[in-house]
Amino acid sequence: MDPDLVRTLGPQVLAILLRRGADFAAAEDAVQEALAAAFTEWSDRPPHDAKGWLVAVAWRKFVDAARSETARRRREEATAAEPGTGDVVDADDSLLLYFLCAHPALSPSSAVALTLRAVGGLTTRQIAEAYLVPEATMAQRISRAKKTVSGKRFTRPGDVATVLRTLYLVFNEGYSGDVDLAAEAIRLTRGLQEAVDHPEVSGLLALMLLHHARREARTTADGRLIPLAQQDRGRWDRTLIVEGIDVLQAALACDRLGEFQAQAAIAALHADAPTAAETDWVQIVEWYDELVALTDSPVARLNRVVAVGEADGAQAGLAALSELDPSVPRYAAVAAYLHECSGELAMAAQLYAEAADRSRNLAERNHLITQAARVREQIQSRSWPPNNGPDHPRSTASH
Repeated sequence: MDPDLVRTLGPQVLAILLRRGADFAAAEDAVQEALAAAFTEWSDRPPHDAKGWLVAVAWRKFVDAARSETARRRREEATAAEPGTGDVVDADDSLLLYFLCAHPALSPSSAVALTLRAVGGLTTRQIAEAYLVPEATMAQRISRAKKTVSGKRFTRPGDVATVLRTLYLVFNEGYSGDVDLAAEAIRLTRGLQEAVDHPEVSGLLALMLLHHARREARTTADGRLIPLAQQDRGRWDRTLIVEGIDVLQAALACDRLGEFQAQAAIAALHADAPTAAETDWVQIVEWYDELVALTDSPVARLNRVVAVGEADGAQAGLAALSELDPSVPRYAAVAAYLHECSGELAMAAQLYAEAADRSRNLAERNHLITQAARVREQIQSRSWPPNNGPDHPRSTASH
């Protein structure tokens, strides 16, 4: 049976069972049993109405399980008759699933795992491999998440912001195992955009597309990071960039600015610059001002410092940096870069090394170690040959 068909239909069938009043954990079990039956009975020839077939079988499995538990008989009696295999209306089923899997009662990691399982249709093994944890560990996490949301009902519209943050977490996991989580996050966000009319959903989709467009140019063949200014822009995916900018412009036209739209606008300015030197840093600073006003995020403030340093010079960047809390992640790395740009190489080398020690990301740590070594080499080259008198003047200005 086509795996892509399973990934598409499984979440839809689950959402339909939930709309009919099924408990989340029991409904998810019933859907998995129906999919297993489909693998056995369909072979390579699914029925004409594959979705209706799965709904009927999954509902039957759910009702059979409900009959064995006295506590669920009231729910069984409330369902008059077993549905047939005719066409099934989607209604707002998919949207309910997004909200349910991003329920406030769940931790971010559990919300992500449940979203990938229930909305994305991934197997527990695939999710475990993507997060580099044992399958049993991921199974327990998903099981606990299912129990947490079981019985939850929505009497008012769900929190779109929570759903978007969950999808953004999925996107930031990138790629590992046999699942490309960045591509999966884009697929899920497209689905959300179809289900709900909200400019921030489009803003997040645009942000994902613009970041994903630069993916192939971000690392070397051996996994080393390539800074944005040094990336080969010919390797950027122009099709994704054009789509991302189009999606962003449509969102901005709604005049309901949100943080993802602001982030996407910054990404669009980077993506639209033919060369690093032609980047419109002044406008990027203005968008960071908007983002800081919306979120008051320490990370946004730190990124704004970098933009200020590029737009107005390293000293202006260092002045802006002095207003921030040094405990903000990547503070030392930004300080190192600005000190290097201002010519303070010894301080820059020290700060690059400190930033490497604090980094929890292996690729980023290796990059910062390389930066520290590079700056130290510059310092050594400037101090050689030694100043032995008027015949050997040492001039740093010539290097």
